[in-house]
Amino acid sequence: MAQPYVPLALLIFLAGFVDSIAGGGGLITLPAYLAYGLSPALLLGTNKLSSCMGTAVAAAKFLKETRFGMDFLFILIVLAAGGSFLGARVIAMVPPQAIRYLLIVLLPPVAIFLAAKKKFGLADTSGRFTENTRLARSGAISASVSFYDGLLGPGTGTFLAVAYARLCGFDLLRSTALAKLLNLVSNAAALATFLYLGRVNIKLGLAMGLAGMAGNYAGSHLALKKGAWVIRPMLFAVSAALLVKIAWDMVR
Repeated sequence: MAQPYVPLALLIFLAGFVDSIAGGGGLITLPAYLAYGLSPALLLGTNKLSSCMGTAVAAAKFLKETRFGMDFLFILIVLAAGGSFLGARVIAMVPPQAIRYLLIVLLPPVAIFLAAKKKFGLADTSGRFTENTRLARSGAISASVSFYDGLLGPGTGTFLAVAYARLCGFDLLRSTALAKLLNLVSNAAALATFLYLGRVNIKLGLAMGLAGMAGNYAGSHLALKKGAWVIRPMLFAVSAALLVKIAWDMVR
């Protein structure tokens, strides 16, 4: 009876491993759940349940090591939640096709930037900004990217990590820590909605969540050990994969 779960669990583990380092785990989990035979009506909610469990592990491990102030994190969480809520409200008024075209414009520069800047994110230069400037920039990034997450979602963790590193001066390790926390906030808000609507296979989601937690733990452990040397190429790979997927979806 448990045998059919094994291939799915391995894929969810892999997704958690990749997602904890660079985001983009949904590129693996959503097709995996569909291949398993999960009803499309339960797909997003079940994926959010397992993703929340895994992301919580990665966020806790990263934040424990990177040490941000609680007041700073609280403000970013509030802004991220508000941005995600507004994005979810606006999506009904925006043609999804238009958003995909926007991604086609945004993703190539991200991938090219990561490939060209060999030392990007290796050092933390956030000290060149005042505390208020860091908070203002981080808050703007959190609200705007979370708005996009509520609107559509693919690549949210990647966009957050790159933006924190580029605009706030955090190294990629600290940027990824913040991205994990805010991804968790956004995912939890979406999960609450899906649970309310009864669109979650709770048993399957919990079981796969354990595999996701293991993958996230392994990935975050590797990222903390190797730092930007492993995060940067993974971000590049995920950006390229997202671009290919979105382009494929548009031409199908």
